Amino acid sequence: MEKRVGTVIIQINSHENVALLNDILSQHADIILGRQGLPRSNGKSLISLILEGTTDQIGSLTGRLGLLNGIQVKSVLLKNI
Repeated sequence: MEKRVGTVIIQINSHENVALLNDILSQHADIILGRQGLPRSNGKSLISLILEGTTDQIGSLTGRLGLLNGIQVKSVLLKNI
């Protein structure tokens, strides 16, 4: 399967599931090239990820994150040339 590169933005609206979020990210560490966290004064923290993997791998990560209460996820993927 063809690999893609992309970015994922995660907004944390509630900190109740942050431990689960970190567990999921750890389980997908093989596709994460970079990670940046930005705490914000309004209580809605952001995490930015740079990924490289198949659409199935990236979809697995974003799908699991999207099921968590208090977490919003958006991704953009490009073909890896």
